[in-house]
Amino acid sequence: MNIKFFFFACLAVLLSLGLQAQDDRSIRTEADGLMEDYYIDDIVPNTLIQESMVLEYEPVREADIAWKKRIWRVIDTREKMNQTFKYPLMPFFTVIKEIAENGDIALFNDEFFKEPLTMEEINGKLNKIDTVSVFDYDSYEEKIEIVQNSINWEDIKQYRVKEIWYFDEETSRMDVRIIGISPILDEIDYDTGELKYSLPIFWVYYPEAREYLAKYKVNNEDNDMAPMSWYDLFEKRYFASYITKRSNSLDLRVKDMYDGYDQAGVDRLMESNKIKMELFNLEHDLWTY
Repeated sequence: MNIKFFFFACLAVLLSLGLQAQDDRSIRTEADGLMEDYYIDDIVPNTLIQESMVLEYEPVREADIAWKKRIWRVIDTREKMNQTFKYPLMPFFTVIKEIAENGDIALFNDEFFKEPLTMEEINGKLNKIDTVSVFDYDSYEEKIEIVQNSINWEDIKQYRVKEIWYFDEETSRMDVRIIGISPILDEIDYDTGELKYSLPIFWVYYPEAREYLAKYKVNNEDNDMAPMSWYDLFEKRYFASYITKRSNSLDLRVKDMYDGYDQAGVDRLMESNKIKMELFNLEHDLWTY
């Protein structure tokens, strides 16, 4: 009699534990915040990027800057090294758009950061108002409707970067700081399909955006477990680019110096590489071995 009682008691305990485990799985809902902790698309939750710290710039005195030069360069997302800028799940333009719409950073209309954009102006730049003709099958007439189209990240093929190279006498080191980043939008003639012009949509003040760019992960082509944020990418200069302008007396771009003849494109590229080598040689010549 005792053996039967013990057997049924153990069976009841096992059934209760099974029902309790089933209930635990069934009550996991998104409302109580357990869904994303329980169902993860990985081995363990990735928190290294979210918990990363942004290092403050080293203090630099104006008296210690012996030399500086402003440089403008272009990052073309069609280059192999820059393919991470158009990662479909989270492209760089979407990152900028998200932190701007959240009100985390200010966007500017000019590269001197003197004309901040209001939220209404930001929405106007990020969304285009177009008119389309729609056929009404009830009245058998064509009607003109106004639609709002957001800028597609795939239309952003280039980013303009403004930076300052300088030599710090205190540390005896050549260094560079990015000042601003601007996405470039190509305006296409829909009748001919040819490029009309390319203009920056807005300017992001990079020193302000560093903190927020550090929270967004960059896709690593070689290792999914090697975390890198957009802050890391720009600070480590893990991108390919070409120089389009350096500060000069006439404020001319490389394009303005070489334009109007067949070999202008080749000469622009050579001038861009010449400026890059001048920066390298300047730093190299500061040292003697």
